[in-house]
Amino acid sequence: MTAIRTTCAYCGVGCGIRATVTGERTAQIAGDPDHPANRGRLCSKGTHLGETVGLEGRLLHPMIGAKRASWDKALDLVAKRFRETIARHGPNSVAFYVSGQLLTEDYYVANKLMKGFIGSANIDTNSRLCMSSAVAGHIRGFGEDVVPATYDDLDVADLFVLVGSNTAWCHPIVYQRIRARCEAGAKLVVIDPRRTETAEEADLHLAIRPGSDVALMNGLLQHCRDADALDDAWLAAHVAVPADFWDQLGEGSDLWSVAKTCDVDAADLRRFYELFAATPRTVTLFSQGINQSTSGTDQVNAILNLHLATGRIGKPGAVPFSITGQPNAMGGREVGGLASTLAAHMDFGPEARARVQRFWAAPAIAEKPGLKAVDLFRAVGEGRIKALWVMATNPAVSMPDANRVREALAACPFVVVSDVIEKTDTGAFAHVRLPAAAWGEKDGTVTNSDRTISRQRALFPLPGEAMPDWWIVKEVARRMGWKNAFAYDRAADIWREHCRLSTYDNDGARLFALPGAAQGGNAAYDDMQPFRWGGDAMFADGRFPTDDGRARLVPVAQKPLPAPLEKWPLTLNSGRYRDQWHTMTRTGLAPKLARHRAEPLVEVHPRDGEQWDLADGGLARVATPQGESLYRVAFAEGQRRGELFVPIHWTDRTASGGRTGLLPRPLVDPHSGQPGFKRTPARIEAVSPRWRGFLLLNHDPAERPGCLWATRVAVPSGTLWELAGDGDLKSLEATLPRGERIEAEDRARGTRRIAIVASGRLAAALFVTETGELPPRDWLIAQLAAPDVAPTLLAGRAPGAAADRGPIVCVCFDIGLKTIAAAIRDQSLTDVAAIGAAIGAGTNCGSCRPALARILSEEKSHAA
Repeated sequence: MTAIRTTCAYCGVGCGIRATVTGERTAQIAGDPDHPANRGRLCSKGTHLGETVGLEGRLLHPMIGAKRASWDKALDLVAKRFRETIARHGPNSVAFYVSGQLLTEDYYVANKLMKGFIGSANIDTNSRLCMSSAVAGHIRGFGEDVVPATYDDLDVADLFVLVGSNTAWCHPIVYQRIRARCEAGAKLVVIDPRRTETAEEADLHLAIRPGSDVALMNGLLQHCRDADALDDAWLAAHVAVPADFWDQLGEGSDLWSVAKTCDVDAADLRRFYELFAATPRTVTLFSQGINQSTSGTDQVNAILNLHLATGRIGKPGAVPFSITGQPNAMGGREVGGLASTLAAHMDFGPEARARVQRFWAAPAIAEKPGLKAVDLFRAVGEGRIKALWVMATNPAVSMPDANRVREALAACPFVVVSDVIEKTDTGAFAHVRLPAAAWGEKDGTVTNSDRTISRQRALFPLPGEAMPDWWIVKEVARRMGWKNAFAYDRAADIWREHCRLSTYDNDGARLFALPGAAQGGNAAYDDMQPFRWGGDAMFADGRFPTDDGRARLVPVAQKPLPAPLEKWPLTLNSGRYRDQWHTMTRTGLAPKLARHRAEPLVEVHPRDGEQWDLADGGLARVATPQGESLYRVAFAEGQRRGELFVPIHWTDRTASGGRTGLLPRPLVDPHSGQPGFKRTPARIEAVSPRWRGFLLLNHDPAERPGCLWATRVAVPSGTLWELAGDGDLKSLEATLPRGERIEAEDRARGTRRIAIVASGRLAAALFVTETGELPPRDWLIAQLAAPDVAPTLLAGRAPGAAADRGPIVCVCFDIGLKTIAAAIRDQSLTDVAAIGAAIGAGTNCGSCRPALARILSEEKSHAA
């Protein structure tokens, strides 16, 4: 069996994978040691990609309404409705909403159709939600959306500043390179309101007030000026500085004012400032905590200002580094997937528009930027957009104020959804659903966070009638009348055209260019090795893609931070879990990835929990002016007082609560249009159900169990639902399959246990109680695959005593908390490396290393 070199389906690190097909829909996954992004390492999500390549829940045939249709009929209908809408209401009455899950070739064709042939720029992407403020900041500071850093900079830096990034969880492979350098003596500063697992291992953690990043960075820049740590020669030669820049900077930038604004200890702030000023080789990595803000672009430029003024750019180990969230967010930026850009890093200026129109031989070209994501869905709701095509994303879950988005989708006269999954929250509103190719079936390119372009290659043939996204879009374009312009036979055809456009009439004014890449034939495309456009040392020559060749210091000021509101006294933050991805359409299929965080939790400081009468492990309702949702409560000392944290992953398909997208306000950054997910006024109240329990099934039910709290957890050989409710249990019992029924009841405790046996094996088990205890789930889950029914089934445990591993900490090797603690005690282990050597925990992706360090510290404290 030959390993196929491809790239991971998840974050912007862009890890290389060697995948060996082992069956019709099975594959063995390993890191690619020759890929420059990961050098053979994979995080827990990438490691378990092989568990997600089956066809469970897949959309495999075109659907018109609830009926299966042929491709010809579905595509003809889409083309006809878009053509009629444009004829009747104009090109701006239609829109595409696309995704960083698309390959560059998919993105290119969709962008070309909308901007060059339909003639509107109403195509935006879910990347708007995660990194568009970085794009706007780069353009303001550098003149072009260019990330100047590479992963190699991490190997030579002496100081890392992580701003608004839980890197250990969200970009584990990047974090491991950082930790390797720290073990050689580099320092790590984490700036994050939460004490995350990334912050646990930092030399300094600044738990700043949410939204105070501009004050922090402006204060640091003022400190560097006072400490004579600016690079005056670099500034004079390569940077344009507005006349009043330094005067504006000085207002409120003294140490004590910044400490008050950021709500941090002045001594810690001084320590950070002095460390930065004294360490020329500094990499500042920033992510969603910076970008997902109504001041996101200003926050980005505050970081860029700092690096430009101190000459920490274009030098090994001295760069600002935007680390993106999605596997091809960068590829989308390169082809103009955002409504605010055209193509190949061009804008909507007259020369650029004419250039792209000539190259495409397009009948029309968009005259101006289109509607960004929030405004786009607002226009749908207001009836200004009458035909919408959603590709590879789930805005009914992920957009802010998601209930309003659902109302807009429901009111839209014509909605098309291209997706790999049959049932999604967004697909429920579609008039036409088109089956797209998934990871493992796609063939094309992606660009990661450090500008490295890699091939994503197919492992399996296309299942059912699924087709690549580029094919679907080009077929609609051809049916709309543009056959010659969309005469692509393979992804390589699109790639070569994309490369030619990048160099067309490009005399070096645009740094994005792929010279030579368009010359190879299909074989060269098939054999493409990872390569980084723009070289390894961007801006090393001090030249920037601006009219005068200089970068720009952009004046930015800290906006006033409002006091808590009486009705909404708390501040809500949201983000990712370590082992899940977006709305879990892929990771939700992998049982091992469900072990780390099985349910959506609202993390609360214990003293806030006491104030609001919450119970650790109980349920609570989080409400904002936009809506409300239920969560399981988790007390967390790492939360700032007055603040809450919730995950983004759960949907109507996977839980009755945990719907986070409906909570944030639809307020956006004025420059980038990126929503501010990180600072939403909120309140919380305890919810006390009458009973709690769980339902174990050997299949995935068509509908979610009907009760107050129901959360789906993928388990081997079946599905687990964690439950809680108030009414009687008859509706739950109706979800049980047919078979021999075994049950027990304890009326004193309000406990009922039911098992269904079919063909001599366990088919289902329902355990509920009002006041009693529920058994651990692991042994019962294993019974779904057992050949016989154990006599102690309703007891929920094996005959005799069974070892309890505790909550899973190391997902890669399925190692629980109690196993780790016992090894530390019994083998006298003294550090994380010793734990790895003894039981393997933390030796694969390393994302559990902060947790291992905390367990080690706790065990030492207990021993003392």
